[in-house]
Order: sequence, then structure tokens, then C-alpha cells
Amino acid sequence: MSLAFVFPGQGSQQVGMGKALAEAFPEAGAVFREADEALGFPISKLCFEGPESELQLTANSQPAILTVSVACARLLMERGVRPAAVAGHSLGEYSALVTAGALTYEDAVLAVHRRGVYMQEAVPVGEGAMAALLGIDLAEADQVCADVSADGSGIVSVANDNAPGQIVVAGGTAAVLRAVSLARERGARRAMRLPVSAPFHCALMAPARHRLAEDLERIPFSDLAIPLVTNVDARPVRTGEEARDALIRQVTARVRWTESIQALREIGVSAAVEVGTGQILAGLVRRVDPRLRVTSIGDPASLEAAAALAAQA
Repeated sequence: MSLAFVFPGQGSQQVGMGKALAEAFPEAGAVFREADEALGFPISKLCFEGPESELQLTANSQPAILTVSVACARLLMERGVRPAAVAGHSLGEYSALVTAGALTYEDAVLAVHRRGVYMQEAVPVGEGAMAALLGIDLAEADQVCADVSADGSGIVSVANDNAPGQIVVAGGTAAVLRAVSLARERGARRAMRLPVSAPFHCALMAPARHRLAEDLERIPFSDLAIPLVTNVDARPVRTGEEARDALIRQVTARVRWTESIQALREIGVSAAVEVGTGQILAGLVRRVDPRLRVTSIGDPASLEAAAALAAQA
């Protein structure tokens, strides 16, 4: 059995995340202190105590999620648990690259904080939206988006191919609402707007992509000690330049999560640990390939369960 680490993205944040790990393990607490020092504000306090309204802000939630994921990964690896491959869902790709040795933690936490700022500023509040389309396949979702864009309703495209029958679209608010209506007409089991503050992973994020690219070009990227399956191409990469390019392109490109899990299977992965708060990715991985054994880590008890699964690898 070959093990992969998979890292969650935005939406997995919750008040209290990482607190039990930081209290139980000094090395986890050190990760939060490093983040506080690098950012110049107490992201640890937002993680542990909230308020939720502040933690939900994109510029805060992104470094918060990264910090918890890096703390979890360090705990696993210090206990001899080493993955054969890594992957991250959108923002989670930064956590994966820290774990793979391509990015320093300090560079990553600063980059994702700015990434969150750029994404929020790219589209004025209210002018962009995202929606989940459940019970239709990727080809049907692509056709819905193409038809909405063609009828003059505006920009909308598939943002996340999360699992079979679980698609997220993003774009201008009017276009997304039209896509929701059309998907329902065409048999979607459920279609609903999501409570997010910006239309991630679509063409409207181009201003954020350009600003982030300038930042990432100034950051040194090392070649990876562990292969990363990227969001944008759903294939493994090993060089720092490939990793940098993938991070830049992913801002406006769809998250190809279904294909990414399939790519992990193709390189021999048979078990996965979701490294960070929540269990969103564990559920998606099971939907993509029920043969994969998967667990999640986010507290001391789940750390032991993940270490036990890894011991079988």
C-alpha cells in the first residue's frame, strides 16, 4: 500500500481548529507561533478562538488552513509517516508544496495571505458567485455553462470537478444564477448558490492571478522531494518551476480533483490521509475511488489513527 497526503482548501476552516494539537504537541504550537510572527498578526488566536466572522474572511482563512495543515503534516512526518505523493485542493496545494520541500513555510503563509487579499479584491462583492450542481456529470455541467455564456448572461464556468456528480461553477452573479436554473431544468438533483465571497477559479480571477504571479516569481521554489499531483493538469510534477507555474495557473483554472485522485491511483497510491481540519476531502476521495483507504487528521486522536494507517503502508 502506498500513501498520499491530501490537503484541504478554503471552506474547511472552523473556530477551534488546531487548538488541541497545539496544546498537546510543542512542535505543533511552534508552527502557529511561526505563522503569527511571519504574518504580523495572531492567526493562531483566530484559529483557536475566532471570531468566526474574522476567520471566514478569505485573507485570514487561507493562511489559517495552511497553518493547521502544516502543523499536522509535521507531526506525521516527525513520527516517520512519509507520503509517496501529495496533492492539495486549491489552496491546499501550498500546504502540499511545503510538505514536499518546494516552499518554505514562511514564504507559503505570506503568499496565501496575499492570495486571499487578491482574490477578494478581484471582483467587487456581489458581482461574482459560485454554485454547486449535484447529480449531473462534468460534460453536462460544461454544457450548461457554455449555453449560459452563449445566451449573453455573462461569464460562468466549472470551477471545481470535486467528484462524480459534484460540480461547482463560478462566474458573474447573474450567469451563475442562470446556470443554477438551467441545471435544475436539465435534471440536476440539486443546484444551489454557495455562501462564498468571490467567484474562485474562473476567468474573473484574472486580476488576482496577475498580482499573485508577480509575488510567486520573487519566491524561490526548490525541486520537490515528493511528487505533487497538481490541480490544473492532474499529473505529478517534480520541479520547482513546474510547481510555481501550476500555482499561478490554478487561480483562474478549474480544480480537477476527480482526475487528481485518479492520477494518484495510477502512480500506485492505495491509501490517503487528509492532512488538516475537517473531513471534506476524505468524503470526496471515497466518492472518486471507493477502493482507496482514507482517514483524516485534525486532532490528537486522529493523529494516532493516521499513523496506524500509515504503518500498514
